[in-house]
Amino acid sequence: MPVLGIAFLASVATFIGGSFALRFRDRLHLILGFSAGAVAGVALFDLLPEAMSLSEPYHSAATIALFIALGFFGYLVLDRLILLHSHTEDDEMTAVRGSFGASMLAAHSLLDGIAIGIGFQASTALGVIVALAVLTHDFSDGINTVNLVLRNGGNWQQALRWLAADAAAPLVGAASTLFFRLPESVLSLVLAVFVGTFLYLSASDLIPESHHQHPRAFTTVMTLLGALLIYVVVQMV
Repeated sequence: MPVLGIAFLASVATFIGGSFALRFRDRLHLILGFSAGAVAGVALFDLLPEAMSLSEPYHSAATIALFIALGFFGYLVLDRLILLHSHTEDDEMTAVRGSFGASMLAAHSLLDGIAIGIGFQASTALGVIVALAVLTHDFSDGINTVNLVLRNGGNWQQALRWLAADAAAPLVGAASTLFFRLPESVLSLVLAVFVGTFLYLSASDLIPESHHQHPRAFTTVMTLLGALLIYVVVQMV
């Protein structure tokens, strides 16, 4: 079945991206900088336009903005109040934050698979277009998953386990669409929540960490390149 085959390719792309981050973790600040731009780019150039497009017959722009805010401030509450994000060293709580961030990326990858399946439900052409977009940024998803775990005190074994979960998520998501149909009105709101979540991850975690120990212009350039790559890819597909 084409949808499962393409979802498998998305899983492979995710795993390759994460393996890249593990292999070059001694240059983590540069990868973090790139990831920060890529996460923000996915939110602004991919998820946001898709959420707005899907919402047109069902929700106003104000409603989409509200759900973006819920994603952003909801993650803020979890990060600062529940997960107790602070600048003090607390290895156990820091590890929880890394695992939570990785789980959010895995959930996004699950939605990627669902998006592929729904696209093919509409038409083969739309399914292929959605799949191309997913394949291109799932490589960054793999990098981002590994970075979040390592950034928050996890070891490479933990990062590898979360990478495996993230890589499997698109295939699971695509397979699930063989059994149900997710209404576009609901999907648009879910995507809006992820826009807010990803913007928070980029702005409050990845960007400050990439620049903190290595405040160099090249780190900032890597962030811009990450965002630019996602923009170019989205425009191409």
